[in-house]
Amino acid sequence: MNARNHLKQAKRIVVKVGTSTLLYDNGKLNLYRIEHLVRELSDLASQGREVILVTSGAVGAGVVRMGLKKRPSGVEERQALAAVGQGMLMHIYDKFFSEYGQVSGQVLLTKENSVQHKQYINSRNTLQAMLKLGVVPIINENDAVAIDELKIGDNDTLSATVASIVDADALIILSDIDGVYTANPQKDKNAILIKEIKEITPEIERLAGGAGSSMGTGGMFTKIEAAKIATASGVTMVIAPGDMTDVIRSVIDGAEIGTIFPPKEAHLKARKSWLAFGKRIAGDITVDEGCEAALKSGSSLLPAGITASEGDYSAGSTVRVLAYDGREIARGIINYDCDTIDRIKGCKTRELSGFVEGKIHEEAIHRDNLVLMV
Repeated sequence: MNARNHLKQAKRIVVKVGTSTLLYDNGKLNLYRIEHLVRELSDLASQGREVILVTSGAVGAGVVRMGLKKRPSGVEERQALAAVGQGMLMHIYDKFFSEYGQVSGQVLLTKENSVQHKQYINSRNTLQAMLKLGVVPIINENDAVAIDELKIGDNDTLSATVASIVDADALIILSDIDGVYTANPQKDKNAILIKEIKEITPEIERLAGGAGSSMGTGGMFTKIEAAKIATASGVTMVIAPGDMTDVIRSVIDGAEIGTIFPPKEAHLKARKSWLAFGKRIAGDITVDEGCEAALKSGSSLLPAGITASEGDYSAGSTVRVLAYDGREIARGIINYDCDTIDRIKGCKTRELSGFVEGKIHEEAIHRDNLVLMV
């Protein structure tokens, strides 16, 4: 079964809608589009599917509610507007969902809800319980209180994290851009839409430069990062145009809309998913080709295979493992700090005692604390 047809069988679906989809160009709420979005989601719920909505727009709604002409630049002002706008946005969603016979509930998350394993599990259990009760969770980042250190950063990443947490079958990201193009379609009329991306290569990452519209905060790069999380978690992800009529139904019916990212073959277990996507990335480790092959066969990461290290990380931090050409091949919890890794990279196990102070670990990253990303 190809990826498009697989969507027809999706039982649990996460839909992310961005600020640019929810607002007109003048900054006012697009109630027509919001109502149609809710109608589509309600219809999916009526079919017996489980639906989760990840929404942006709290600050934008706050700007509208306060009668401002533009977003303020100050962090405190944006947080205050998020507090005003979140209630307004939720009221609108709740009103429309109620009209279509659905019960919705608000969930506000921060990075801490995924970084701390206990909170990660609590978030998972709460969302699972809401779905079991037939509630449509409406999720946003808690912008009113989150500081930069606690922010997930963008709702593309948030939606993929949520899809991973709840073991979703599909993630649909509605955007002001149809999907991933061979070039910037706003600047190059010869740009071609890439209908399917089976593997996120460095070339694909380079295509996803720049930000999207002036109203949103996430460009195509954040969507590619979201695709890494989703596909590694066994979730089929689609980037689709948010201004298209009945776009969600069409995507679920298997229509060739936007760009689809098929999932990896195996789902990550809950703890592995948390290791890969819940914890903050503190640095990068580059390994040689022999080490890459060993990791893919299920081995731990040994110091002998490390060729370079970047970042100021401590023992117990989560780092990315990169191939010689910059491809991300794994993530894991490192047993040594960055200074020690710099000393022992390339060393055989028998040589470690001459470079390590304190307890010696044969593995830089044990396989139980390692998640393959390829």
